Amino acid sequence: MPNYKLGKLPPVVDSRTLLFGAYLTPQLPAPPAQENYGQKVATWPMYGNDQYGDCTCAAVGHMIQNWTANAGAEISPPGPTVLKFYEHFVGSPPPPDEGCDMLSVLKYWRTAGLDKQKVTAFASLDLKNQSQAQSAIYLLGGIYIGVALPDFAVQGDMLTVPWVVPPGGPVGDAAPNPNNGHCIPAVGYDEKQLWIVTWGELKSMGWDFYNAYADESFAVLSNDFIEKSGVSPGGLNLQALTADLAEL
Repeated sequence: MPNYKLGKLPPVVDSRTLLFGAYLTPQLPAPPAQENYGQKVATWPMYGNDQYGDCTCAAVGHMIQNWTANAGAEISPPGPTVLKFYEHFVGSPPPPDEGCDMLSVLKYWRTAGLDKQKVTAFASLDLKNQSQAQSAIYLLGGIYIGVALPDFAVQGDMLTVPWVVPPGGPVGDAAPNPNNGHCIPAVGYDEKQLWIVTWGELKSMGWDFYNAYADESFAVLSNDFIEKSGVSPGGLNLQALTADLAEL
């Protein structure tokens, strides 16, 4: 049985965190019915998430892969680099299941970077807002999601358990469990699902699952993607976003 780890700590609330919806202009084009940037990436490394609770940092490596692959020249951060990034939060050698919170990872990613790959900005998405999630994926190449997985999703071969809400709803062993925190990037979507990266694989996550179990979700702005991919961030007020960042 494969040994998969989790590792996302409960959400940290910071009133200074920018809100994605504040930078959407009336000129925002409707996102297409489907988009899948992840198709450009041939292989997704495990990045140690079978040994350590480093999902928040493995997701950083996967997002860099995705952005750069779609911008023309894929960069796959080396596994030891991702592990060193994780050690910033938990120490060295890392405890197997220590984990860390997403907001701390995002802040460090913006200021220090992973293997010289920094992000320009990040902003919180409204939960259960499918339109915002689709727009952020389409305009920025992906989103950074935290989920409180239900108990049924962390039993057996966790990679193959379907990420859809059971017919009885999110109750009982299908209720969100904050002790099962996991972080994944979404790199695509269609009408029924998002495509996320976890444990070295692309996996389907139903929109119902996102609505029921996501407890934080962020749009992340990388110049690797928006300057080179050919996807215009039209409808996103980058000037206001840059000005607000300068105030933080």
